[in-house]
Amino acid sequence: MAGRFFNEWTVGDRIEHPIRRTVTETDNLLFSTMTHNPQPLHIDLEAAKASEFGQILVNGTFTFALMVGLSVGETTLGTLVANLGYDKLVMPKPVFIGDTMRATSEVIELKESKSRPSAGIVTFAHELINQRDEVVCRCTRSALLQRRPA
Repeated sequence: MAGRFFNEWTVGDRIEHPIRRTVTETDNLLFSTMTHNPQPLHIDLEAAKASEFGQILVNGTFTFALMVGLSVGETTLGTLVANLGYDKLVMPKPVFIGDTMRATSEVIELKESKSRPSAGIVTFAHELINQRDEVVCRCTRSALLQRRPA
């Protein structure tokens, strides 16, 4: 499903994204390795077992990237000019290997672009939720989107 153009959004629009994703050990290990993150809680089972969590914690930057990725299909796919920024990123609960994630998005602001009359800025509030209905990540994302051509 393609994303929407700037002029197709209204403040308060809410999406429950249909794609869900179970996080695997491979996801976490590859992402941690590719980003040169040697945090033992992400890659060392014995260190993770000795922690208060007792198991591997999924890399937080992977969690964030997965949340945004799950949202793209229904928000900005095919209409994005540029992501302008991410704000208020929080991770209130940990993510563990085997957790199944789903994402939601809500439009919280619309702004005309001063420099590009053919585009506008949509601000989304994204949340990533696990199979226990716990929010594990949230942020706002400002995206410059094309207007629907006349």
